[in-house]
Amino acid sequence: MIKVDGNIKLDDAEITESFLRASGPGGQNVNKVETAVQLRFDAKNSPNIPPYVFAKLRVLAGQRMTKEGVLVLTASEYRSQDRNRKAALERLVDLIRTAAIVPKYRRPTKPTFASKQRRLEKKQKRAGLKKTRGRVKLD
Repeated sequence: MIKVDGNIKLDDAEITESFLRASGPGGQNVNKVETAVQLRFDAKNSPNIPPYVFAKLRVLAGQRMTKEGVLVLTASEYRSQDRNRKAALERLVDLIRTAAIVPKYRRPTKPTFASKQRRLEKKQKRAGLKKTRGRVKLD
């Protein structure tokens, strides 16, 4: 089980990994060893992902999620397969953790009468100051 947060835990069987050849650093091994990891997670059919988290996850994932609701993440920044696996898994957990954050409810407020009065007084003071500026008339 992979713990995402207090309520969400992912089963290892829900995540499938496939390995492919990565471009970039690797020396002689770059053409021989499959170090890049492609991680697939079926978020739509996962019993551990609540519907509100899935809806937000779909927006956050963007093109990384297929039409069927499968999240596809690719990691190839490291030379070793194990480090790429960990990086892809971390990205998945971070994405789900971000989607699980419930936004704070904003209670609408209005300014107090005193603050309105202070604002109007400042405006009058500033307008008076600007009115005194101008061309000096020499008689």
